[in-house]
Amino acid sequence: MQQSTERKALLEALRVRLAESPVVALLGARQVGKTTLAEQVAADWTGPTVIFDLERSNVLKALQSTPEKLLAESVGLVIVDEVQRLPELFALLRPLCDDRKRKAVFLLLGSASWDLVKGVSETLAGRIQFVDVSGFSLTEVGVERQDRLWLRGGFPRAFLAETTAAWERWMENFTRTFLERDIPGLGSKVAPASLGRFWRMLAHFHGQTWNAADLARSMDVSVTAVNHYRDLLTGTFLLRVLPPWFENLGKRLVKSPKVYLRDSGILHHLLGLGEMLELRTHPRYGASWEGFALEQCLIAHGEREAYFYGTQRGAELDLLLLRRGRRWGFEFKCTDAPKTTKSMHVALDDLKLEHLWVVYPGSLRYEMTEKITALPLREIGHPRA
Repeated sequence: MQQSTERKALLEALRVRLAESPVVALLGARQVGKTTLAEQVAADWTGPTVIFDLERSNVLKALQSTPEKLLAESVGLVIVDEVQRLPELFALLRPLCDDRKRKAVFLLLGSASWDLVKGVSETLAGRIQFVDVSGFSLTEVGVERQDRLWLRGGFPRAFLAETTAAWERWMENFTRTFLERDIPGLGSKVAPASLGRFWRMLAHFHGQTWNAADLARSMDVSVTAVNHYRDLLTGTFLLRVLPPWFENLGKRLVKSPKVYLRDSGILHHLLGLGEMLELRTHPRYGASWEGFALEQCLIAHGEREAYFYGTQRGAELDLLLLRRGRRWGFEFKCTDAPKTTKSMHVALDDLKLEHLWVVYPGSLRYEMTEKITALPLREIGHPRA
């Protein structure tokens, strides 16, 4: 089994942005490969580099004691790993970015959205660019390993685990560490057991419209609590909240977002699934494919201006992307030979889609109608009408 996977597109995106901006932020979930990417960038950097790993207590104390001196005197590439652990650094970076004598560029690695980090009031607007890091994509691992990526998810160590048992141990350790160390490290007072219970319960609601009241009743907690749990998982890049599309169509539209566990491996771990046969016979099989294909689509085409569409009468579209004035529609069907549905035609007409692609696990692209195409997931980066 290959024990490393090149991530050329992400590396190139980092290099381009570091050449253009004084600060670049590399954001993604824990253990998704941010540190490895930063180390690869540092290895190719022509000048000096320094890495501040804020998970090391001595490094954290040093930056807490004399942050301005350490950063102002830095030269070359300065990498700050787990930057959310020291939010006061953001206020110091702004004047450094504007200093004409600055001799450094800063690469910030974060595993939590800055909206979630208490004390981050400095936006660095106009001085910072972002690179989002997901788990492995199908392009990175190869289309021949599509089922492995779907089953195990995109966390590098999970995907590359030698055995199913090793994958299960990694997943167990990851989820436990996340609940018991990472969430408290953000200043959250949520009990690990409560958040863990919510996380497991959410696996059974994967791909469904968010209903805080139902979840609150099931857990015997308040609606405010489950909304807070949702925000914690979203802010740490483990949950995707896909907003609904609103437009004056003269129809009653679904107004609540849909929620997905972003990593299919975590979904399967929480559902107790370790083998593809178990997944294929599970009631959440179709929902699992929908979430997996959705993430691969957003990796390929970006997360901005992404929505789902639904009416109270049942017409739906899994994903609507707005790109350069065009509207693209995607449906995700886990079947060998997808067929058109009335709902697809309603979405085409309601949303004035340029084209609609039905993404499925097979290998053959074919036209279903003039504006609807069956698209293998392996071709998601090149849909072409």
